[in-house]
Amino acid sequence: MLNARLKTRREMLGMTQAEVARRVHVGSDSYNKYERAKAQPSNETLLLLANVLETSVDYLLGRTGQLNSSARDRHTHEIKGNAIRIPVLGVIPAGVPLEAIEEVLDYEEVPIEWGRGGAEYFALKIQGESMFPKYLDGDVVIFQKAVDCDNGNECAVIVNGYDGTFKKVIKQKNGIVLQPLNPNGFEPVFLSNDDIMSLPVRIVGIAKEIRRKVSQSTNSSNESKPLSTRRVFRAASSKMGKVGGYTEMPEEILDKLKAAPGIDEI
Repeated sequence: MLNARLKTRREMLGMTQAEVARRVHVGSDSYNKYERAKAQPSNETLLLLANVLETSVDYLLGRTGQLNSSARDRHTHEIKGNAIRIPVLGVIPAGVPLEAIEEVLDYEEVPIEWGRGGAEYFALKIQGESMFPKYLDGDVVIFQKAVDCDNGNECAVIVNGYDGTFKKVIKQKNGIVLQPLNPNGFEPVFLSNDDIMSLPVRIVGIAKEIRRKVSQSTNSSNESKPLSTRRVFRAASSKMGKVGGYTEMPEEILDKLKAAPGIDEI
């Protein structure tokens, strides 16, 4: 199936074998073997082939007859250098569930190695404080697409087909609990096995990584002024040796801190 679809799609686009081989960084002989079913591309090469041939991995592997994936899926598979460029699809609330916005807000990149085995990813922007302190309002969270999860995973969950929420999923014999991490003013939600089937309730992704932009607000003129920051390790001497931890600091005060007593490394 793969070899036939590679050839068909390449010819539809009017491309030569040599051109495709060059764009996916393999030799012409290697690509020729793909089309003759004499060799199989690696997972990374398969992602590149889907991108170059303007289709999806699922189509190339015969999992679907749909030639072109949706714009959302095409962005998911877009290759940029050694990274996969994925969209930040919309705001998903980390408080009271609201409709998840599907429009693309921004883009993030993940290592191309993450795509091994056909894994797919998407990103969502967090709004609210129910997952504080681990996740902050405004964080972008990278999710691996999934239809199920392990007990205790932090997941994007779609309820009733349109409501999106981000919670820790606690599995129980008679249902699941969507558990906020912030105990202050946020209550867990229990959904029975009947609810899961009838609403329905679907796991759509498992949190893999947080992308956080640091800014500092000022009260003057009721405006927020972003500050350029750098993540640094502040080590301090004590009787027990060097201790310290990582922190975010505005660039404009780093020079002052470098000369401060008790700071061994910045």
